[in-house]
Amino acid sequence: MTINGGISFWYATDTTAPQPPRAPLTTDATADVVIVGGGYTGLWTAYYLKRAAPDLRVTVLEQKFCGYGASGRNGGWLYNGIAGRDRYAALHGHQAALRLQHAMNDTVTEVIDTAAKEGIDADVHRGGVLEVARTPAQLTRLKAFHAAELGFGESDRVLYDATDTRAHIDIADAVGSSWTPHGARIHPLKLVRGLAATCERLGVVIHESTPVTELAPRRAVTPYGTVRAPYVLRCTEGFTAALKGQKRTWLPMNSSMIATAPLPQSAWDSLGWSDRAVLGDMAHAYMYAQRTADDRIAIGGRGIPYRFGSRTDNDGRTQPATIASLSSLLFSFFPQLTGTEITHAWSGVLGVPRDWCATVTLDATTGLGWAGGYVGSGVATANLAARTLRDLILGENTDLTALPWVHHRVRRWEPEPFRWLGVHALYAAYREADRHESTTHRPTTTPLARLADRISGRG
Repeated sequence: MTINGGISFWYATDTTAPQPPRAPLTTDATADVVIVGGGYTGLWTAYYLKRAAPDLRVTVLEQKFCGYGASGRNGGWLYNGIAGRDRYAALHGHQAALRLQHAMNDTVTEVIDTAAKEGIDADVHRGGVLEVARTPAQLTRLKAFHAAELGFGESDRVLYDATDTRAHIDIADAVGSSWTPHGARIHPLKLVRGLAATCERLGVVIHESTPVTELAPRRAVTPYGTVRAPYVLRCTEGFTAALKGQKRTWLPMNSSMIATAPLPQSAWDSLGWSDRAVLGDMAHAYMYAQRTADDRIAIGGRGIPYRFGSRTDNDGRTQPATIASLSSLLFSFFPQLTGTEITHAWSGVLGVPRDWCATVTLDATTGLGWAGGYVGSGVATANLAARTLRDLILGENTDLTALPWVHHRVRRWEPEPFRWLGVHALYAAYREADRHESTTHRPTTTPLARLADRISGRG
């Protein structure tokens, strides 16, 4: 029987001692910095602030518990991708975007090294990222993607043909792949729990079960009291729409995952995957996967992409049709696993800006700041955002504060029902484009997908 929901598979398999619930806020309070959101962005920001300025009073307010959102449900990809790099190159020039990419490359190492320094065991394995093509059109996109990454300084990236790809991972119908060393497999929940505990050791105050209903200059309002601080940071990613006045800021895009039962050694002898690279593809409705520390495959993709009115899910529960779709996808990649038990299924939301660009901002006049809009690439990006927020709050002009994503502004999403209709139509178009490319075997991207990219803001 498949366990559906329960936050995520990562909660079901974290064998560390459970953390007692942290006390909610009970009265008005003050701080130097108040951070809304107990995920990667909020906790990394608290961590770096306290490391840089130990006397700062830093308070984190979390509506459920640390890691309840995407930080405890994601695919465990710690990698160097960042949403919006190409747009930043168009807006600010290639060199500016190149600096941003180099910062992301360094961030992968920063997270791994900092976790090790702080004694956080997050099942980290640095096997890189393998992105595979399975149709002629995907191969054309893969080669263009590979060339673009080389143009942004990834001289250590490698392009594989079909034979070399299947020597790494025996993927059915693989026609090529691109591998970068700038990536690692992690257990996302172990990272967020370890980070929260580290923050508390440094003196950060964390209040769980404390939903914030409104953010205003120098105050965060909750049902139990108001926290006043010179700096108020919104680090809520896919849950941003629940805040007053933020309904159309970032769209909460749904992403779902399944995990298999642990596979026997005979299965791994057939599959390969000995380097444990995280795995993605070049489909329009793309997938992402990892070989977990306990030798399962966890694989994800889009189910129902968006819920009307920017609603979020019910504790990670996903639709049976999505479980069936992801299972079919898994077995199409690995036919030799057909019939393998699917033990867990879950879902979560990620934050999508209207132009698909991640941003980090601080308004020195009001003290309001935010970071996010990672579009599914937040495991590493949140760390870079946190270090940037640290420098902005401390008033330091650094290489990080000069990156082109700092202070980027984007227009809001359309009101309902246009938002719901548009997102569902776009993802229907992407699925149809993938189907068309897999049946026609033409080497060019279908015009339907190119049109969807332009309309959505991705292209």
